[in-house]
Amino acid sequence: MTTPKDLFANNRRWARQVTEADPGFFKGLAGQQKPKFLWIGCSDSRVPANEIVGLRPGEVFVHRNVANLVIHTDINCLSVLQFAVDILAVEHVIVCGHYGCGGVQAAVEDQRHGLIDNWLRHIRDVQQRHAAALAKTKGKPAMLRRLCELNVAEQVQNLANTTTVQDAWRRRQKLTLHGWVYDLRDGLLRDLRVPPKKVR
Repeated sequence: MTTPKDLFANNRRWARQVTEADPGFFKGLAGQQKPKFLWIGCSDSRVPANEIVGLRPGEVFVHRNVANLVIHTDINCLSVLQFAVDILAVEHVIVCGHYGCGGVQAAVEDQRHGLIDNWLRHIRDVQQRHAAALAKTKGKPAMLRRLCELNVAEQVQNLANTTTVQDAWRRRQKLTLHGWVYDLRDGLLRDLRVPPKKVR
């Protein structure tokens, strides 16, 4: 069984291996972060942002929450977004969901889960808005996969509606929004190609 002590041992081994491969890595990393990407993903431990896109620490600014939601009352997410866009000047904001998302599955179950139900209400809203499209899917697994995709598309639109993104576009800052989904079964990302609708 892995213990916190094992994590420290793993960390020392990792730092040693990185330093052997690139002696100046940590010095450069400590200097400044200049990521071009903000990743808004799920808290699921099976979806490590840097690792699945092959980027090193410092190259992706990351925010994670259950089911990769962008909610207009979530000051945590909005603060990360504002810092990434206004201070770090990221050029791309990626909302990445994943098939097999426990948050999405919990949202459609007809049972109480406690405090998390308030958070998952947003996914239930997506499910209700797209009830007709979801009804056409064949079987629960297909419906859950489609709901994961629809949820990502909704969050990209929510991003587009934020004051941070609207202000960036108004001042013609280079900023592109993306909606992706990760498949745990094969380790591959899929671009859902969900450009946000123009917001007035």
